[in-house]
Amino acid sequence: MASVTPAATGPLRVVVVDDHEMVVAGLKAMLAPFTGRVRVVGSAAGVEEALALVASLLPDLVLADVRLSGESGLDLCRRLGERVPDQRVVLLSVYDDEQYLFQALRAGAAGYLLKRIRGEELVSQLELAAGGTTVIDATMAGRVVTSAARLERDEFWPGAHLGLTHRESEVLALLVAGCTNRAIASRLVIGDETVKSHVRSVLRKLGVADRTAAVAAALREGLFR
Repeated sequence: MASVTPAATGPLRVVVVDDHEMVVAGLKAMLAPFTGRVRVVGSAAGVEEALALVASLLPDLVLADVRLSGESGLDLCRRLGERVPDQRVVLLSVYDDEQYLFQALRAGAAGYLLKRIRGEELVSQLELAAGGTTVIDATMAGRVVTSAARLERDEFWPGAHLGLTHRESEVLALLVAGCTNRAIASRLVIGDETVKSHVRSVLRKLGVADRTAAVAAALREGLFR
């Protein structure tokens, strides 16, 4: 169930979205010393809950985990973009990976920060994001410039422009080659459950329902020749 605090005046009003109660509590504790600048006015565990809460509170900013049960933080960005176009969303992640960052920006996020961030820096980044700046974790910023240039020159792996990570591209290539999940696991030296997770992610990113459709989409896009 969503938790709500009465609207505050003055400080930046933030809604936190995370499906782990301990993470929400940790973020609130991290931001507590800065109540004059930032105030958590509500929290939600999932996308539907968050959409309703944002519509009710109209916060200055939404701070959401990339990984949520069911729909993701990326889905939240897209759906808020359709319903509340001006709503600013900053995503928190443990993934120090430019491809996740690019996916976040394509989804309309106002920022992508890593969970190892400290309280003072988090507050400063949230203030910048609320003011219209796109904020990116400092450790990723330099790599992003190089990666963006490579992406523009199409030097990334097949499917990078569709949001596929390098590993997901490898999995898709093996699907196109007709490999079973067990064969993919053996070739890539990963577990069966990990393969299943990658396949689900590939299907979602390609917007298809099954492996056959994924192969068709890959061939149609000319990803593998």
